[in-house]
Amino acid sequence: MPCLSDADRKTILDLARQAITEAVCHGRLIHPIPQSGILERRCGVFVSLHVKGKLRGCIGVIDGREQLGESIVRCAAGAALEDPRFTPMKPEEVGDVEIEISLMTPLELMRPEEIEIGTHGLLVEQGGRRGLLLPQVALEHHLDRERFLEETCWKAGLAREAWKNPDTKIYGFRCEIVSESK
Repeated sequence: MPCLSDADRKTILDLARQAITEAVCHGRLIHPIPQSGILERRCGVFVSLHVKGKLRGCIGVIDGREQLGESIVRCAAGAALEDPRFTPMKPEEVGDVEIEISLMTPLELMRPEEIEIGTHGLLVEQGGRRGLLLPQVALEHHLDRERFLEETCWKAGLAREAWKNPDTKIYGFRCEIVSESK
């Protein structure tokens, strides 16, 4: 994945902030959604929101079926209002939210020993269940490779040891992270 310019990073973060403000304060999506420059790219993307250093919402898409602008708007609004782990964000929280956007490379099948902590995110899949953790999760929680695999399986609703099952597919990906806090 090519490195983003400072202007691209600003464009992505500004769009996410506008999407959150529109969704939370006005109950609507941005329209029309900008679709030029970096926002034309197609890739998986996750938008993570933090308030006072704590996760407040995270929504993403794994594949790049739509343009990045569209994905960012939908994921940012979804992270603010639709992540089932959290109550919908309130207008008074919008000013305190820190945005982190992870742009994903395509998924690649991997063997467990190929996984590099801090470099790869993981998606495990077995019997119609899927779980995904971004690469920064392993670093933030000080996970080693085995624990990262276990946590990804748990997120999929599988047994923690499911990654050892030959029927479990393990995919790796990399992310370029765009963040207001960095």
